[in-house]
Amino acid sequence: MTNTTGTQGARVANPEFEHYQLNERGIAHSIELITSFDTLLNILKNIIPEGRELSLVRTNLEQACFWAKKGMSKATDNHDSH
Repeated sequence: MTNTTGTQGARVANPEFEHYQLNERGIAHSIELITSFDTLLNILKNIIPEGRELSLVRTNLEQACFWAKKGMSKATDNHDSH
């Protein structure tokens, strides 16, 4: 495994733990993702009554948003090179 240096100066051997500093385009995409997931959750909250199902929907949307932002941050046009 090769070591890489993240934007915070930490040495990491595994790219899964790499940190990317978003540029303006990446920040805009991140905000767009967050807003879209928030809108979807608000729509679903009006359709699904409070309970286990809505709780699972909320949890899985949070997880999907996390992974979407992580994937988006890896796109080279969304972060500054380091």
